[in-house]
Amino acid sequence: MSRTTPPRPLDVEALFPELAAHRGTTTRLHPRPGRPGTVDSSVGGPLLWPADEPWPVCTEPHSHARGSRTRGLCPADIHQRRQILASAWAREPNPGPTDGERLLLERLGREHRLDAAAESGPLPLIGLAQLYRRDIPDLPAGPGDCDLLQVFWCPFDAHGPTGYGMLLDLRWRRSSEVADVMTAPPRPQVVGYEGYVPEPCVLHPEQVATYPFVGLLPEDLCARIDAWEEALEEVQEEALEERAGQSSDGGDATGVAYQYDLSIPPGWRVGGFASWHRAGCACSADGRAVERGAPARRAGHPVPVLPAGAPGASRGGQLAMS
Repeated sequence: MSRTTPPRPLDVEALFPELAAHRGTTTRLHPRPGRPGTVDSSVGGPLLWPADEPWPVCTEPHSHARGSRTRGLCPADIHQRRQILASAWAREPNPGPTDGERLLLERLGREHRLDAAAESGPLPLIGLAQLYRRDIPDLPAGPGDCDLLQVFWCPFDAHGPTGYGMLLDLRWRRSSEVADVMTAPPRPQVVGYEGYVPEPCVLHPEQVATYPFVGLLPEDLCARIDAWEEALEEVQEEALEERAGQSSDGGDATGVAYQYDLSIPPGWRVGGFASWHRAGCACSADGRAVERGAPARRAGHPVPVLPAGAPGASRGGQLAMS
């Protein structure tokens, strides 16, 4: 099934011709629940991981409450809870959980404690996504002709300078060299947050145009965009006053903002520019953002930026390889 990004409400390059020099591309992934295999690009699906290669683990300490490995949610309970809620809200003519389902949901939402042996050992990472270069136009070439990027993350917020950040582990490999695939990879017994547990999703990649966050543009262009947005806001306020009590078809573009509507497409994507909300970004010489938010172990090669969250974790959740 193809997925298509709606056109921008305005021709941003007609408004600001200088933006043409800053135009880039990004590939929106459009993840949707499905049954991907190891030979497919996916989010939350099975990975093409060699049976004789150790699974990635986290060995860093998780000391504070949100990142404590002594307790957390059980991944199996998270999956079951989502299934119950999805079925309940799709039920007709009376959508919503029954009393019995509410009791089960409450039980499934309880935290579990680990035994001492499980606490002291390395923590298996969760396989978040795998991306084949053949499927993702904006995925750069890996080192040594690697054609597959596999993304893992630790299921606890306990990393980085603050001790509350995310940890990513990114692995490149040559898919043709994998003979025997690991069929039952290790999984963490508990997780610190249900958003770290993805549901299996197939991808519908779509390459689209993208423009940098306004703060990464030249100062004079940034000032012009700001002035244009302020003028639009004034027009919108006047229009709202005139239309008070009247219906509107919403067909005008007075509510358009560069940041939200004209620059970086939403959702899960690979390549392009980092989103405005990626705190602590630095810029490389070509103006592309270099993330400093989540610590990541990378196999000696540039990788695209990933939006945060996982399909199925919550409505509106995102992945960024921005």
